[in-house]
Amino acid sequence: MKFVDEAEITVKSGDGGAGCVSFRKERFIAKGGPDGGDGGKGGNVLIRSTKRLYSLYDFSSRRSFKAQNGEPGRGNNRSGKKGKSIEILAPIGTIVRDKESGDLLADLVRDNQQMILAQGGEGGKGNKHFTTSINRAPRFAQEGQQGEEKRLTLELKLIADIGIIGLPNAGKSTLLSRLSNAHPQIADYPFTTIAPNLGVLTFDNEQSLTIADIPGLVEGASYGRGLGHRFLQHIERTGFLLHMLDIYQPTSGDILKDFYIVQEELKLSHPSLMKKNQVIVLNKIDLIQVNGKDIDEMCHSFHDLGYECLAISALAGGGLEELKKLLKDKALT
Repeated sequence: MKFVDEAEITVKSGDGGAGCVSFRKERFIAKGGPDGGDGGKGGNVLIRSTKRLYSLYDFSSRRSFKAQNGEPGRGNNRSGKKGKSIEILAPIGTIVRDKESGDLLADLVRDNQQMILAQGGEGGKGNKHFTTSINRAPRFAQEGQQGEEKRLTLELKLIADIGIIGLPNAGKSTLLSRLSNAHPQIADYPFTTIAPNLGVLTFDNEQSLTIADIPGLVEGASYGRGLGHRFLQHIERTGFLLHMLDIYQPTSGDILKDFYIVQEELKLSHPSLMKKNQVIVLNKIDLIQVNGKDIDEMCHSFHDLGYECLAISALAGGGLEELKKLLKDKALT
């Protein structure tokens, strides 16, 4: 299924039913009083989050949602039936805004969280409500209220405990597959990941962490290059970031320069991300050791910048247990 993180829809709540103009028609009662019932309320349009969905893809084929109108009132003081409400399902992390005003209507951060997007119109009152001492036989009733119609924008921001960032081919997808039950597409070329991947890391005590693998950034991503700039929104709600670096073949030829490329793109695209705690993960130590490079010295350079740093091999498994312990200590304590 294609990953979609933005959508635009139209919603229309139900109109309220009209009140009824009616009079009692009983035998032996020549002038029965008014007995027009009220119209039924129109149905609401609601949205509910569900952990069964991971994308806004379903809104690609359906963009219009309409609730049922309320039924008109009837004689003998019978009210019209309420219109049926309609419920829209969306993934956890969905933000809903009014397209015209930009107002925030819903921010779905928990499973089964429900919000009303459009209120159904109230039903009109029947003629029985309009009797006065002067007019004991009103021949009018109230029309039902119109439902609300809105154009809405939906934006998905994945909710995860940890976000994995880095330049293309740094090994993010491989790490996610080794830490969790996720099965992302993995290959030795840039931009293998074209959508965020989610995985769950479960510990022996059944505690768990959700991890998001964000597509690789490139220099200039904040100006529209590459793919990662489109997905930076998905790490805005993460607890902290794992910044992965390829120490075997740095993209720029220098490990520190690679680090600063990503930092600059974070700052330009989403400055708030710079405030998040980052752990540096130097990947592919199984290959670096063959070349005899000093991994400890690389890590020390990041320690001097104030970052925790670990060296691992996501492919071979070296250092993964130490990394799991660090993740547990930082996210679950």
